[in-house]
Amino acid sequence: MFSGILINKDDNGQTVEVAQIDEAQLPEGDVTIAVDYSTLNYKDGLAITGSSPVVRSFPMVPGIDLAGTVTETSHPDWAVGDKVVLNGWGVGEGHWGGLAQKARLNGDWLVALPSAFTAKQSMAIGTAGYTAALCVDTLVNYGITPDQGEILVTGASGGVGSFAVSLLKAAGFTVAASTGKASEADYLKGLGADTIIDRAELSEKGRPLQKERWAGVVDSVGSFTLANACAQTKYRGAVAACGLAQGPDFNTTVMPFILRGVALLGVDSVMAPRAPRLAAWKRLAEDLDTAALDVIAQEISLAEAIDAAKGLLEGKVRGRIVVDVNR
Repeated sequence: MFSGILINKDDNGQTVEVAQIDEAQLPEGDVTIAVDYSTLNYKDGLAITGSSPVVRSFPMVPGIDLAGTVTETSHPDWAVGDKVVLNGWGVGEGHWGGLAQKARLNGDWLVALPSAFTAKQSMAIGTAGYTAALCVDTLVNYGITPDQGEILVTGASGGVGSFAVSLLKAAGFTVAASTGKASEADYLKGLGADTIIDRAELSEKGRPLQKERWAGVVDSVGSFTLANACAQTKYRGAVAACGLAQGPDFNTTVMPFILRGVALLGVDSVMAPRAPRLAAWKRLAEDLDTAALDVIAQEISLAEAIDAAKGLLEGKVRGRIVVDVNR
């Protein structure tokens, strides 16, 4: 038996609890992992609270991230004792995830824990940091360079935004951080932000073409914020879009794209192939100051995760939540 958060649903609605789970209930997979740490992401908050139907089958163990040690394997790439990390792949939605002491998974979904990080540090990074690294790689691979001007990061005090600010600064960029929380200015400047922008400047409907401001953008917000970011991006600049915290709508025109050659580049972290995953973790290992993780992340126990999920959706959480599944 092992402990885990278990979500069930019947005609009376959804229930969620920390339960004792029989190992025989674990789903199919060729690698079994003793989980050390998981995280709480926005999607986990939706799953645990039932606020959005992200869970596709029941019962479900949520948790889109995990770090742990291989205990059983029939996969050629992994041996017992290997330290591994998982992000995405529909885990915590359609396949049992990381908010439990054990997990059984497809070995193709795993990457080796970088030697630069402990298991706890890798989860302080989690999908948020990994997605931020994908976004930075996307802009750099497109050809955006520091000499071209400022990079805007929207939702900067959130998980993805916090890491994007830090990674962009490490890559030599000048960073403008957009946030709705004036109290987070010192936090963001400590991560590397050069300028703080009030999100109100971007969050309402604006003109389809505005004054050119940004060489590039990392956007985790969507909706009017994304539309305004595109409208303010410089000629032949690029916008890496990875989230929808404000909403999934995107009300704009083609003008930024055909008059300024702006590129809107979608970034998906869930099903990303192995090569960009490894590149993202390489960037994190080389460029991320691990001291920043102490500022970005807070640790809670498995028992505290259910209540913390509610606070996450209410916007009461800064940065990252790491879950020690063994306490």
